[in-house]
Amino acid sequence: MTQLPLPLSWPADPTDDDFLISSSNDHAALHLRRWGAWPVMTTLLVGPRKSGRSTLARLFAQQSSGRIIDDAERVGETALFHAWNAAQAERRPLLIVAEAPPPDWQIRLADLRSRLAATPVARIGPPDDALMAALFERAFLRRRLDARRDLIDWLVARVDRSHIAIERTVDALDEAALANRKRLSITLARTTMTAAGLLSAPRPESDESNA
Repeated sequence: MTQLPLPLSWPADPTDDDFLISSSNDHAALHLRRWGAWPVMTTLLVGPRKSGRSTLARLFAQQSSGRIIDDAERVGETALFHAWNAAQAERRPLLIVAEAPPPDWQIRLADLRSRLAATPVARIGPPDDALMAALFERAFLRRRLDARRDLIDWLVARVDRSHIAIERTVDALDEAALANRKRLSITLARTTMTAAGLLSAPRPESDESNA
């Protein structure tokens, strides 16, 4: 793993981290940058929990002066329908953020269903190795934990490819380091993650030298 993803160069809110770009989300980020070329003035941004989809949406709104509807599955269908129509009438981009697009997300209102069917979908996928490494490094730095590169590489090869798994792993290692008054190591990580049910078998492409 020789290359870390680059931070998105849009201006970020001071309270937010930069949005890290990798092959798992670069198409979504590029699509939002080019909002002026959308076929309709609305896009669906979908991605798993903790994937940074809300952060990316906020960055999009700052850049485009567009409107965001987050957690759209919980918003009334009539309100979504009117927001979609208003975006076209006003030529102001609208980003609808959800965990999954229709039909996984059931839409009963036929007029809204047809409009969303014509709406582009920007997807954030599971993190790749480069993004996982960058997210681990950033999380450990935020908590002032000394995590060496060999440990990060070891974790990347053994943690499920999900943002939630990364967050839970960092939580568990933070607690273990504090409780044991030890610096982070592969030995501590193996013991802690096995006990927490977070340790997976190394992926075939991983370096087995640290097994």
